[in-house]
Amino acid sequence: MITSKQRAELRGKANELDTTLMIGKEGVTDATVQELDRQLEARELVKGKVLETALMTAREASDQLCEALGAEGIQCVGNKFVIWRRSESLAKKTGTAKAKVRINPVRAGAQKRRAAARAERERKNEYFKQQAIALARQRRRSERDGEE
Repeated sequence: MITSKQRAELRGKANELDTTLMIGKEGVTDATVQELDRQLEARELVKGKVLETALMTAREASDQLCEALGAEGIQCVGNKFVIWRRSESLAKKTGTAKAKVRINPVRAGAQKRRAAARAERERKNEYFKQQAIALARQRRRSERDGEE
């Protein structure tokens, strides 16, 4: 299962893709499933089209293909659809076994500043706590010395 942000990023990448899979009047066949499987292994992201002669919608075709291959339906607009599945062979070739995590530099900087401020507060609190303990010990000593 992918997150909505990952889905949005994949939709953006799919905009520049050409349609490489066609669903005709026979609908989703074994040959179509095999071809999509081959394309997903090669590219991870595939754009398909349901022709007017087909007796199914793009959503139905996408759902059937995703169920058959364990893929994710990314988008269905009109008679076109986009399907994604992680490709192990492509990940080995590129050396990325996991999806790249983007780090927001503004958020990372704010988190570092907050952590530094928290550490500074804790350091000051510990200093004042130790000063208070030392002062209390000194008072007790002076009270004990005054009693004797």
